[in-house]
Amino acid sequence: MTIPMDLQPAGPGPAKIGRRGLMLVLSSPSGAGKTTIARRMLQRNSSLTMSVSVTTRPPRPGEVDGVDYHFIDHAAFERMVVDKQLLEHARVFGNYYGTPRAPVELALSKGREILFDIDWQGTQQLAENARDDLVSIFVLPPSSKELERRLHTRAQDSVEVIAGRMAKAADEMSHYFDYEYVIVNYDVENSVHQVQSILEAERLKRRRQIGLSDFVRQLQEGA
Repeated sequence: MTIPMDLQPAGPGPAKIGRRGLMLVLSSPSGAGKTTIARRMLQRNSSLTMSVSVTTRPPRPGEVDGVDYHFIDHAAFERMVVDKQLLEHARVFGNYYGTPRAPVELALSKGREILFDIDWQGTQQLAENARDDLVSIFVLPPSSKELERRLHTRAQDSVEVIAGRMAKAADEMSHYFDYEYVIVNYDVENSVHQVQSILEAERLKRRRQIGLSDFVRQLQEGA
């Protein structure tokens, strides 16, 4: 296990405690605010990195390949599934999405956190493949009317697509029970504060503190 340089021993006394990273998942119905929350979390946490998914859908206006998503065709996506290169994958509104395995595992080993903006299907697969590294949060809208208003306000989808997203929202929200944490996004800034509090608490989980037993032993020995 590689320990980040800022956690390496410095001066006399016990070696500083290393930390294994974690996967922080935000899920919600489309338009509930998880993407905005995710962006603000990235601004506040230098050790937090956004997971860049692969997808078969075409880019939306302003999206950049390799930054927002890796845009690939169906054949390439199917090869990644067969070769077990994805931690999770799902079909959403006729398009496929998946999380590349290698960059996530590398980041976790270096004590970094990976942020995921994925749906409940992907979260279930992550739980099956890496439950100990997973922290899952479901974001609910304050009301259905507000959810619909946000979808229209962002002006990224047609009226027909928005109607489809609203129709699917009720089913998506029924999966809140599968998540460890649930927040209602009345106010973005407050929601970011809640997610930040969850992240800071999860960082201190005993199982994520690499070398904790050695650290305590050295303290007991007077180091």
